[in-house]
Amino acid sequence: MPPEYIAKATPRPAASRAPWYTNTAPTYAGVFLWIGFYQAVADGTLNRAGLGWSLAALCTAAVLCFGLYYYAPAMLGMKTGFPLYIVGSSTFGVKGGYLIPGLLMGALQAGWYSVSTDLSTKFILKAAGRNAEAGTAAYILIAVLWAYSMAWIAAKGIRYVGRVALFVNIIPFVMLLVVFSRTYSGFSNYSPQQHDSLGGFILLVEIVTGFFATAGAAGADFGMENRNASDVRLGGLVGIGLAILYAGGLTLFAMAGAHSTHPELSSYNFDGLIGVIGGSLSRAIFVLYAIASVPGACFCAFIMGNSFSTMLPNLRRTPVIMAGVTVSVILASTGVASHLVPFFQIIGASFGPVCGAILADYLLSGKKWAGPRQGINFAGYGAWAAGFLVGIVPFLPGLAEWKAYVAPATVYSTITGFVVYVVLAKIGWQSGPIDIIPAAQ
Repeated sequence: MPPEYIAKATPRPAASRAPWYTNTAPTYAGVFLWIGFYQAVADGTLNRAGLGWSLAALCTAAVLCFGLYYYAPAMLGMKTGFPLYIVGSSTFGVKGGYLIPGLLMGALQAGWYSVSTDLSTKFILKAAGRNAEAGTAAYILIAVLWAYSMAWIAAKGIRYVGRVALFVNIIPFVMLLVVFSRTYSGFSNYSPQQHDSLGGFILLVEIVTGFFATAGAAGADFGMENRNASDVRLGGLVGIGLAILYAGGLTLFAMAGAHSTHPELSSYNFDGLIGVIGGSLSRAIFVLYAIASVPGACFCAFIMGNSFSTMLPNLRRTPVIMAGVTVSVILASTGVASHLVPFFQIIGASFGPVCGAILADYLLSGKKWAGPRQGINFAGYGAWAAGFLVGIVPFLPGLAEWKAYVAPATVYSTITGFVVYVVLAKIGWQSGPIDIIPAAQ
């Protein structure tokens, strides 16, 4: 008998789908308008590569996010009407799908939730003029109140959050323009503190692709809402490509301008730009960014609970969410969640190979879904394991000298996953499909 999550799956009917500009584009744009994306996008990149190389890296990353991470899962979601954890049963098998992408996606949400909690807590404290360092009594109090409040909304009232999420995107969209308008002057005079154009370029590609890896795989969930291939392409080009250039580009221009006109500014994080503005406007921007993080935090907690309760039906969603949030609060309060770039690298190493394997399976199957595969698909698991090892090389002791050869690690881990899947499938390590659920027509 197939697992329950497979047996009970029903495809999204074509009649209930909608145009790209009502679902895929605005939802993905909201991902990149979240402060977590551009908070540290200039740190270690702009101050090494300069503005021109950094913008080139941003464009390169946008192309990779669309073609390497998003497109295949989104097309599979559109063609089948199934979400990621069903689509992924072809690449990893019906039993293998429990762990990858199912439980892995849920586990990584705890990390994302800790980042959201950390940023929101710090912004609230900065708006109040308080010490925003992780671990202080005020920080822990606000973090606990914020994290569990958002989790309760996710468990009980997520449908209301969905109704206002698109409108909340307007807040960071406007705030980016406000910060840019107050800080960009003088960007043409900016000169990087270091001269390592290639290093800054590679790190920026790493930051963007690592940030996007899980969202790219979730393209299946967005694609199942699309009517046709045109919706998939346009939704991705606008919601991913243009959103990356808008949020990342404005941040880079503003940061270059701020450092040219405010030589006392030492930070390359986005909250440093807000601090340059000063006064009541700065405090208001901090508060608005915290408010704008509400939908993302709620959806993150919801996905965490949904992943575990779907893969393990005996677990109730609300207790799972609260358990995951507890882990997130600990990560935030101990300062672990403040290290965004290493976090993005770990995310990329974890989910980059998933996207690479799905892309390989998609192409080998003639750009269609092969259906759930029996047991554990060792081609998929071998691809993930090889890609993950490549992705975590920068973190392994004794391998520091290899770090430069696998940068950007997220991209190389994805390519490794793709190549290894193809090789293992060709030598017969790919499980046979089981035809038990019809895809949407």
